[in-house]
Amino acid sequence: MKKIINTSKAPAPIGPYNQAVLSGNTLYVSGQIPLDPKTGELVEGDIKKETARSMDNLKAILNAAEMTFENVIKTTIFIKDMNQFSKINEVYGSYFNEASAPARETVEVANLPKFVNVEISAIAVK
Repeated sequence: MKKIINTSKAPAPIGPYNQAVLSGNTLYVSGQIPLDPKTGELVEGDIKKETARSMDNLKAILNAAEMTFENVIKTTIFIKDMNQFSKINEVYGSYFNEASAPARETVEVANLPKFVNVEISAIAVK
């Protein structure tokens, strides 16, 4: 059985998917881009701000499922330019306790939705 998780504190889906799906104790969070849920506008021009917005969107969805970043066991980061990795990693890392940080992969891609520079998804467990 699955439960759909949605919150107005994160951007609404821009396609046929949900912000997250809870199956048992496992939460699968869709990839989050730097879209401001209040304005509907993209955060652009500064990869650190773009990463923070994506992470804040993840945080809002985790909170809607009564979880935090401590519950995250796996993330995937998609980026358009691997040369931006260190800046993205700096911001990303600030959301986790290094000792209990999740498993992760980072993948450079040709394009992302709305042609953003970063998208981050997560899996969390209660």
